[in-house]
Amino acid sequence: MHSIKIAAIAAAGLLAAGVVAIVRHGRAQPAGISTYEPEHMKDFKKPEPMELKKKLSSEQFEVTQQCGTEPPFRNAYWDNHKPGIYVDVVSGEPLFSSLDKFDSGTGWPSFTQPVKGTGIVEKKDSTFGTVRTEVRSKMADSHLGHVFDDGPGPKGLRFCINSASLKFIPVAEMDQAGYGEYLEPFVKAGVIKASTHETAILAGGCFWGMEEIIRKIPGVIKTTVGYSGGKTANPTYEDVCTGTTGHAEAIEVVFDPARLSYEALLDYFFRMHDPTTLNRQHNDAGTQYRSAIFYAGEAQKQTAEQVKARWDKSGKFNRPITTEVAAATKFYSAEDYHQKYLVKHPGGYTCHVLRD
Repeated sequence: MHSIKIAAIAAAGLLAAGVVAIVRHGRAQPAGISTYEPEHMKDFKKPEPMELKKKLSSEQFEVTQQCGTEPPFRNAYWDNHKPGIYVDVVSGEPLFSSLDKFDSGTGWPSFTQPVKGTGIVEKKDSTFGTVRTEVRSKMADSHLGHVFDDGPGPKGLRFCINSASLKFIPVAEMDQAGYGEYLEPFVKAGVIKASTHETAILAGGCFWGMEEIIRKIPGVIKTTVGYSGGKTANPTYEDVCTGTTGHAEAIEVVFDPARLSYEALLDYFFRMHDPTTLNRQHNDAGTQYRSAIFYAGEAQKQTAEQVKARWDKSGKFNRPITTEVAAATKFYSAEDYHQKYLVKHPGGYTCHVLRD
C-alpha cells in the first residue's frame, strides 16, 4: 500500500497545478472546480462560465452572470419569512439576513442592509434610460439586484435582490453549514439560544469517506480530517502513509450536544465502518486505518466503552469488535486538499457506507 500512497501524494501535487486528478488507492479521481468553504473563502475562485452553466439553473445563470431580472412575486424568497441568512448562490459568501428582511410590496426579496462585514459592491447602472445603483457580490462578482433610497430604517435603504442570486440557509442549519459566526444576532434577537459545542475524535479508515458521512449528520457543526493517536509531531500525509508514526487517519468532529449526543454520534460511527478488522478497512491496510475512539475526559471514555460493548453484543457483526478506546492526544489537521475531499470530487474513492 505504501507505493500507492506515494503515488497519491504525487498526483495531489499535480492536481494543485491543475494538471491531473488525485490518485489514491489506485483510482484516478476527477479534477473538481473550486468549492466554497467558509473557512477558505479568501481562496475562492470563480468557476468558468461553462462550469457555472452546469451548476446553476438557467434563471440563476441569467441573473447572476448576465444581469437578468426574475419576475416579481414568482420567485423563491420574496415572501420567505423563515429565520436564516441568504448567501451568494455561486460562492456561498454571506450576503443578507432575515433579521433585515422586510416586505417592500415589490415582489422581490428586500433588505435594509447587508450582513455586517459583507463586501457588497455597488456600480452605476444606466440601462433602460435611468440611473440606478447595481449591487454585486464581492467574491463571485454575481449580479444581485439594485439598492434604492426609499427603504425603512435609519439609513433609508432598500436592497432589492433577485431570489435567483441567493441560496437560503435556515438558522437551524447555519452552524453545520459553516456560518456559525453569523448566529450571534439571532441569539440577541431571541430567535435561538446560544449553542454549546463538544469535540470528538474518531478513526475508522480512509478519512475522506468518514467525513462525507459525518458532516451531514444533524447536530454536527464542523468536521476536520487529520491525524491523531501517534507520537510524531506535525506529521505529513506522506509520513502517516509509512505506518511508522503511530497516527491514524482521523476526524475531529465539533457537534452540538443539545441536538446530537456523544452516544448517538458513536452509533453513527459504528454504522459507517467495519470495526472488526484490525488495522484495516476493506483494501486500506495499515495501523493508520485502525478503528479508534479517542476520548476527551472520563465521561466520553465511559460512553465510548458502553457503546462499544453494546455494539459488540448486538449481533450486527460476525467477529469481535477491535475498536481502540484511548485517551485523545494532539490532533493534527491534514493538508488542505484532503478537507471535504468528496465535496470537491464527487464520485471519488470511498469505502464507507452508512448501514441501517
